Amino acid sequence: MAWKSLDDMDLSGKTVLTRVDINVPVSGGKVTDATRIERIAPTVADILAKGGKPVLLAHFGRPKGQVVPEMSLEVLVPALAEVFGVPVKFASDCIGGPAKEAVSALGAGEVLLLENTRFHAGEEKNDAAFSAALAALGEVYCNDAFSAAHRAHASTEGLAKLLPSCAGRCMQAELEALEGALGTPVRPVVAVVGGAKVSTKLDLLGNLVSKVDYLVIGGGMANTFLVAQGTEIGKSLAEADMAGTAREIMDKAAAAGCKILLPADVVVAREFKAGAANETVPATECPADAMILDAGPQAVAAIKEALDGAKTLIWNGPLGAFEIEPFDAATNATADYAAALSAEGKLTSVAGGGDTVAALNKSGAAEKFTYISTAGGAFLEWMEGKELPGVAALG
Repeated sequence: MAWKSLDDMDLSGKTVLTRVDINVPVSGGKVTDATRIERIAPTVADILAKGGKPVLLAHFGRPKGQVVPEMSLEVLVPALAEVFGVPVKFASDCIGGPAKEAVSALGAGEVLLLENTRFHAGEEKNDAAFSAALAALGEVYCNDAFSAAHRAHASTEGLAKLLPSCAGRCMQAELEALEGALGTPVRPVVAVVGGAKVSTKLDLLGNLVSKVDYLVIGGGMANTFLVAQGTEIGKSLAEADMAGTAREIMDKAAAAGCKILLPADVVVAREFKAGAANETVPATECPADAMILDAGPQAVAAIKEALDGAKTLIWNGPLGAFEIEPFDAATNATADYAAALSAEGKLTSVAGGGDTVAALNKSGAAEKFTYISTAGGAFLEWMEGKELPGVAALG
């Protein structure tokens, strides 16, 4: 990998412009989930330990180039200071006089947070003048926001071309985990892809079938593949118009030697609600008045068998309607099994995407996975095989 890490940089006495993702939930003026702040703490600590001065660049919400007081980053200062364990200062702008003055006044062992970069239209336009105004504040650029790396913005891409650049610890861990899962993985590789729609994950499926040994398809997506095979699925969610595309993906997988695992049995119900009366039937025997809401025990057994022989797992999307019981059973059982194999050192497991992280947290399996990505769109685009501007700019 061509990018540099903090280990490759001389930071002593230098101002380090550090792009972070601290788009965290806030309620009543307080941060309610500091996970993303905790993820960047090692980067801040290492910059301070190397004698550098961390100046944090971040966006918050979608102000669309306007100053929106409710989207000010100032509300995050107490949470940042608590997690970092050092004083955190705040500047009322990310460029110009307020930013320059705050940078000049920053003392050793302190951190500076600049105001929301998206208060300026030049951020999302990747404007050269705005990038230059940011670059004027520091001597080194560190990108620790993988979750924003799929955007070619001034603070994620433009700035990296103007200063000596490196990846922060969170970005480094993300890149190493994904490279290990898809770039140069230890085989066999199993990919689990779930979710509602095939249409939103066409690029992903097309890329994976040429890179993995087993592709497990779950959720509403599996229904579309069943339809493509001529299976009747009752009132189940599916994209009938994508059946032809599903067949093309199956043909491509066969040509690449990738085995697609569709559920052999399914859990069906007449209504979509928690605790709904349900039954398990062969996937080919869904009643006309029922809908498929989860994979069945035979399907889970087949996935476990694939995992038993695997060395690497990459996971994006649940296997059923995991939000409501009992239709979280297949996702939970598979996640628990993958977590146990990972804890025993038999499997390298990498997972990401909003629904995926929620499902793995709900099952309690997340903490035993090798790596859980906090990124949404960037994780998906990496799995799709696309170049991420924020990563490419570090090369």
